[in-house]
Amino acid sequence: MSAPETFALSALIIGLLLIVMTLGSSFLARLPLSSAMLYLGVGMVISPLGLDLLRLDPLDNRVLLERLTEIAVLISLFTAGMKLELPLSHRRWRIPLQLATVSMVVTVALITALGMYGLGLSPGAAVLLGAILAPTDPVLASDVQVSNPGDRDQLRFGLTGEGGLNDGTAFPFVMLGLGLLGLHELGKGGWRWWAVDVLWAVAGGLGLGYLLGTLVGRTILYLRVRHHEALGSDEFIALGLIALTYGLALSCYTYGFLAVFAAGLALRRIDDTPSGDAPAAQATDAAAPATAEAPPRISPADPTLQEISQAEEAASNARVPAQMMTAVQRFNSQIESFVEVGIVLAVGVLLATVAFEPAALWFVPVLFFGVRPLAVHVGLIGTPVKGLQRGLMGWFGIRGIGSLYYLLYAINHGIEPMLAERLLSLTVAVIVASVVAHGISVTPLMKRYEARKAKRQNASPPL
Repeated sequence: MSAPETFALSALIIGLLLIVMTLGSSFLARLPLSSAMLYLGVGMVISPLGLDLLRLDPLDNRVLLERLTEIAVLISLFTAGMKLELPLSHRRWRIPLQLATVSMVVTVALITALGMYGLGLSPGAAVLLGAILAPTDPVLASDVQVSNPGDRDQLRFGLTGEGGLNDGTAFPFVMLGLGLLGLHELGKGGWRWWAVDVLWAVAGGLGLGYLLGTLVGRTILYLRVRHHEALGSDEFIALGLIALTYGLALSCYTYGFLAVFAAGLALRRIDDTPSGDAPAAQATDAAAPATAEAPPRISPADPTLQEISQAEEAASNARVPAQMMTAVQRFNSQIESFVEVGIVLAVGVLLATVAFEPAALWFVPVLFFGVRPLAVHVGLIGTPVKGLQRGLMGWFGIRGIGSLYYLLYAINHGIEPMLAERLLSLTVAVIVASVVAHGISVTPLMKRYEARKAKRQNASPPL
């Protein structure tokens, strides 16, 4: 099949899936499966395993696949940042921070040990495998993440923040693995890795992203509120800020993933104005006498009319941040759903060309039932997360597009073909198992969780 024919068929399939998912979303939401499972199944059907309509070799198409997964992760990270409404000083931020740092280190260490002593990998290859599989996925985990900006549920907030942060905090370990394989400069005694790849790249990425998100957001609001300019499409704010932040972060040798996540956080926080409701209240109070009963005729120069006009304008200005946030978040969610279709379809097609090694049969269960729960337990020490919430956090360590990106990043940086095939086999096996296992369990487990939470809230005495 020629390239134009392949593109046309891909567009047809993706378009059909999007329409079907839109029309049947309410029905599918009641089933014990996720949308990713449907996309994965369709990908397998159209691959050489089924109808043989599409073929995709991960090594031959590694550059294209890396760019596609890179874009998907960026959009999802920005969206995750905008979902997290709590102030940065709130103590609940301790949960995702510890998951993205302590649990990340524990996960990489445990997978490294499994890679060296169970899979026979070299130290560099084992560290690289740990870095690839350690981050949880912000794209495929939407069913267990914050559903709206006002959602402050401890479980959802923790998983959303972890997914946004650990796609960036995994990068130092990717660079460490490449360095141990001789493909990246670590410096004598590892000084360059510590100074550049860890300290500067992490702190610089977070700081740069937050600064850009704040500056761009406040500039747009200033022009809209004060001068009634910058009234173009809100959707371009998201795309422009993502591209600007990511490009500048990479130019400054920082982690673009962390920068984009921080930009989303910062943009969300320009709506956090303590007096945001005051103008609306003032407008209501000022306008009340004029609407309560038939008012006397007022001249244009009357001070009361001027006060009402000013109050109405203030109320309208106060709504600008919320309106902009709503438009940007809606657009981000739509784009995120679109890229999810394309990437998971591609994973389904890839299954026909990936040679799975037998070690995946024991490695995947150990990762899901041993490594992840243990890492979460250690990472949540000292936090208020207990019982069912901690258990669900330990289970929903969903792997997906982020892991696929890191794998392709490593392949494109020159790892040996034999090692690339082994890492590809293990990574795709983990992703497919995660899509199936977590896709089947997410609906019943989250329904049970929400039911127990509602019951507990109803049983609590009123304050």
